[in-house]
Amino acid sequence: MPSRTWAGTTLDDRKAARRAQLVAAGLDLLGTEGSAAVSVRAVCRAAKLTERYFYESFTDREELVVAVYAQVGAQARQALLDAVGTAAEPAHRARAAVTAFVELMVDDPRQGRVLLLAPMTDPALTRRGIELLPAFAALVVGQLSHGDETDRQLTAIGLVGALSNVFIAYLDGSLKVSRDRLIAHCVRLVLGADVPHD
Repeated sequence: MPSRTWAGTTLDDRKAARRAQLVAAGLDLLGTEGSAAVSVRAVCRAAKLTERYFYESFTDREELVVAVYAQVGAQARQALLDAVGTAAEPAHRARAAVTAFVELMVDDPRQGRVLLLAPMTDPALTRRGIELLPAFAALVVGQLSHGDETDRQLTAIGLVGALSNVFIAYLDGSLKVSRDRLIAHCVRLVLGADVPHD
């Protein structure tokens, strides 16, 4: 049975649009004011929707926070995949990947704070942050050319940890360097990690 339309949109379309409004509001609150600022009431106020519409899409605040995190994580992963797919040389791939990540996470610091800082303060995201690391490490493994599979896995995990901490320090303000220097340093980390093993 086809969904009824109103003003040219279906019920499912309107529900999806409201969900997107709530996720956008959650991203804004979580990425600017932090975990403590994200409540059902605050998200509804920011999205200009009633709580009834919140519960149409989410069972509770934690489910919304996880949805915000999942969306940012998926965007970051896709940006990295797209970046490494456009360059043939390792140095160009490294620069493309780092630049794509910076554009997503630093140029819109809300997204960086959600992906890298929020899991440290929001219990709903702590496990999610741990679960996402292997996905990023797997991306890095695919770009490494030296050592056996275990060597590449060890290198990738260490590299993701090192890069994450550099970005965390940049986003929380404890590392004060220019955007260009941040990119250059991270590219050197990536290229320096892929060296022949004895």
